Amino acid sequence: MLSADARRRLFQTGFATIAATGADRWLGPATRGRGVILTFHHVRPDEGGAYAPNRLLTITPAFLDRTLTVLRERGFSIVPLAEVPRRLAGGGPPFAVLTFDDGYRDNREHAAPILRRHGAPWTLYVTHDFATGTGRLWWIELERAIRALGRVRLPEVGLDLPAADDAEKTAAFALAYRALRAGPEEGLRAATLRLCGEAGIEAGAIAGELCLSGGELRALAREEPATLAAHTLTHPMLAKHDDATARREIVEGRARLADLLGAVPEHFSYPVGDPGSAGAREFALAREAGYVTAVTTRPGHLFAGHAGHLHALPRVSVNGLFQTDAALRALLSGVPFLAWNRGRRLNVA
Repeated sequence: MLSADARRRLFQTGFATIAATGADRWLGPATRGRGVILTFHHVRPDEGGAYAPNRLLTITPAFLDRTLTVLRERGFSIVPLAEVPRRLAGGGPPFAVLTFDDGYRDNREHAAPILRRHGAPWTLYVTHDFATGTGRLWWIELERAIRALGRVRLPEVGLDLPAADDAEKTAAFALAYRALRAGPEEGLRAATLRLCGEAGIEAGAIAGELCLSGGELRALAREEPATLAAHTLTHPMLAKHDDATARREIVEGRARLADLLGAVPEHFSYPVGDPGSAGAREFALAREAGYVTAVTTRPGHLFAGHAGHLHALPRVSVNGLFQTDAALRALLSGVPFLAWNRGRRLNVA
């Protein structure tokens, strides 16, 4: 298995090659499909620092601005998420949908002014318990605990790792994250909570610190061209859980999110969203819940055939590790996904 650094270098090389050969332009008309749904998480100024293992989830306000500019330069119409079914069924210029996961406060502070200036509609997927300040952002817990600790002991997965400096902390995070993600989510959450306790970090305060409250979300929807959508109750990797838990998170969660947001959410995002977190069962539950669309993080552009799979839509992540024009042009062209999806336009199984 390639290390995180090796994967990053591989992607950088691929983006640079696509840019150097012009493949994004001459293959783009065939590979970009009808449109693309872009995924964002944090938007905020770069805080610097060598230890930033979740940096891939953060882009700068300047790069968001650049992304919107390049979308328009490349002929994309930026449309609301509700337009996706109609756009898939018809022709016209390529379209882009802007989606932001988890409901972070920096989306309002740093992203919203840029989106407003560009006249760009956007969607914010909200996790209920993050907005009520009771949820667990375990990946942030893990990052902060390792920052504070000099050694990371995880007997649950057989790890005892040095974490004396930034390089060791970065390596420890990568190993711990991979090992914990591979096991049951209950074990993962218990381990990060224990590490926070050892580090003197109040894990339960992180959601209230980073995420918009229900009142702030309702105000945002009144003030901005933002669609508030659903991202479960507690942000679990749904496929790791039993039928009752998955149903509660997706089906019953819609009513509770409606109470929180002041309107019934029509759209849904699967937490984590890869094949190990959302599959056929989850797609069926999203349909049953009454959502119009549901998005994954399976990478790819949208094609006409996705009209028959509105609850298994792919997205393209705007990754904080690749904030370059070369990466942006490659991703918007759809070219990288020819290899990623082995030539398939639909990846919905």
